[in-house]
Amino acid sequence: ICIFHGFYADEKFIENLASMPISERIRTIQKMTETMKKKREIRNKVLKEITKKSRRRSTQLSCCTQCLQGTVVLFRRFGNSLSEYFHLLQLWHKTLKIIGAEFGTSVLSYFIFLKWLLTFNIFSFLINFSFITIPQFVAAEPNNLSFTGLELFTGAGYFEQTVLYYGFYTNATISKIENGPSYNMQLAYFFTVGIYFVICFLILLFSMAKSFCKNFINPQTYSGNTSKLLCSWDFNITNEKAVKLKQKNLSTQIKEDLTDVNREVLIFSIRESVVRNVIHLVSWVASLGIAVAACAGVYFLSINNLKLFVKVHKKDLENQAATLVLPVVTSLLNTFIPFFYSWLGRLERFQSPGHQIYVTITRNIILKMSIVGILCYYWLNVVAASETKCWETLVGRDIYHLVLVDFIFILLGSFFGEFLRRIIGTTVCVNLGMPEFDIGRNVLDLIYAQTLTWIGILFSPLLPGIQMISFFIVFYVKKVSLMMNCQPPRKVWRTAQMTTSFMFLLFFPSFLGVLCVIGVTVWRLKPSEECGPFRGLSSMYAAVSVWIKVLEKYTASKWVVWIYYNLITSELFFFILSVLVLIISYLYWQITEGRKTMTKLLHKQIIN
Repeated sequence: ICIFHGFYADEKFIENLASMPISERIRTIQKMTETMKKKREIRNKVLKEITKKSRRRSTQLSCCTQCLQGTVVLFRRFGNSLSEYFHLLQLWHKTLKIIGAEFGTSVLSYFIFLKWLLTFNIFSFLINFSFITIPQFVAAEPNNLSFTGLELFTGAGYFEQTVLYYGFYTNATISKIENGPSYNMQLAYFFTVGIYFVICFLILLFSMAKSFCKNFINPQTYSGNTSKLLCSWDFNITNEKAVKLKQKNLSTQIKEDLTDVNREVLIFSIRESVVRNVIHLVSWVASLGIAVAACAGVYFLSINNLKLFVKVHKKDLENQAATLVLPVVTSLLNTFIPFFYSWLGRLERFQSPGHQIYVTITRNIILKMSIVGILCYYWLNVVAASETKCWETLVGRDIYHLVLVDFIFILLGSFFGEFLRRIIGTTVCVNLGMPEFDIGRNVLDLIYAQTLTWIGILFSPLLPGIQMISFFIVFYVKKVSLMMNCQPPRKVWRTAQMTTSFMFLLFFPSFLGVLCVIGVTVWRLKPSEECGPFRGLSSMYAAVSVWIKVLEKYTASKWVVWIYYNLITSELFFFILSVLVLIISYLYWQITEGRKTMTKLLHKQIIN
């Protein structure tokens, strides 16, 4: 036995183990017929031998190699510390955790969506300001009009001679140095807006796909509550407040999952089913009828609004204030009709809170997108055909009014819909109690505001900056109102797919509808003769055609001309591209469905 132990403790054997690959070394030690204590001793000797060899090698390395390795390690540590620092500085990270713990994922999804829209508008503002506004500052003449403060509400007067509106931008080629580089404002305006919408399209598709994968396909979606309870704790959390917040988050998530599992399917009698269906039918007829009436009112008001714009005394204070009638009435309709829709949802008594929210969102999207459609028809068919000096600036002013008044009404909605409701529910009529946060109404307010911003980018390039400030204020107002005035949902339910639904509604009908409006404006409508970068052209797109004709004279630019004639203006190219996108989408859907099915099967096998 002593000889046997001496053999294993021999230095040569330790060196052999140290020279083996890690997996082979582990297997060799495991197969040894020794106690665990003896195996640990041998393993420690092997590790010491490896350390000695690495030290010998490190002393043999050149000075440059050691410096290089030290620099790499230093940069790696710096990168890790920097990423941790940026994670701590992430916008509203702690606030979102608190909201999720107190009110659940349904309310949290609204604030995540609002944060995403704010980030999106910051990106939009930076693009427009960098490539359109800054060059215009170089060529702009001083503004001789006086600022009275009323312009903040009317958008007229001083603001009409600033970079806020389309009509102020020049159609000249900007060049401060003679025979130096020049900046074509027409092409810059066209391509900045065009490339921006292409980027928006890709970002929305990527965000929808990412959200879909996270909420529908990710295997964690099918993990049980046991794994969530036992395996999801972060042991790096040491702060007492953070520990309690994490516990509350996990508790809320498990409650939501258990609600889905234990949901009861109510069986109604024939009489009860008929009554419920009649209530649903009447509710839908009432909601659609109100939407039609609201659209008719907005159209007739918009026609009267145009008459006020074209009056001779357009700088008169009374006439400027009268132009706010249309945005105020539109915002009143968009604010108070959704309250009626929410009341209808409670009257219908849906079995699932999610069902009620989706029905309310559908009714609101019909109302708001119909009103936006009526306004777009008015702008593109009535205002564009009028005898105004600069119809694009009038459209920009209209959208500025709508964005500003809509922001004010969102704040008023928090005051009347949540603060006063809490006062009434806790003092006057105690049976009502504190209100719940209306997710459907608030989400549609955001989608409506973002739709107006997208439409207005062509007519008011700095509109994303205004919307960025308004969303920032709305976040804090809604957060304070939520914490002070609202109670958590009475029925706890899981809303993992709700953020994906918000993204889809933002993409369709909002973004695709905006693309149609921008397409008609760029390709079909004639720009104003006396203002804007496209003055004197038959259409905004004609600026590209003129540029291509200039490039045909230069041999070095023949490839651009070829791409334009053979790809950009080719229907066959876009047809083939559309077919390829559909095929790729179908294959991706098949792969994801297969992964989803396999995950479910594996989960069932694990449970069994």
